Amino acid sequence: MHKEKLYDISFQLILYSGNARSMAMEALQEAKKGNVDRSRSLLEDADKEFLQAHRYQTELIQAEAGGDHYDVPILLVHAQDHLMNALTVKDLVREFIDLYDKLHERG
Repeated sequence: MHKEKLYDISFQLILYSGNARSMAMEALQEAKKGNVDRSRSLLEDADKEFLQAHRYQTELIQAEAGGDHYDVPILLVHAQDHLMNALTVKDLVREFIDLYDKLHERG
């Protein structure tokens, strides 16, 4: 795989994981306001963005498994970091939404 292709995939990973993280954080804000249905909808949208990011990640994994060998640019490491942080944020937001949902039921 050429370096330009690695950069393109890296930018796509950053784009989609960044979108997903932003949607997850927006979902958290909606849950805090008591808009739990809206927050869950935003998490569904975030999952769609993660799906796109995972497609690019899978492309890299399959290429390497197929015998491609390449030097890993720092940009790709940065992109993977974005993806993993966004996934962590999403998982935590999902838990917070459940918590806010229970709090609003009591209030």
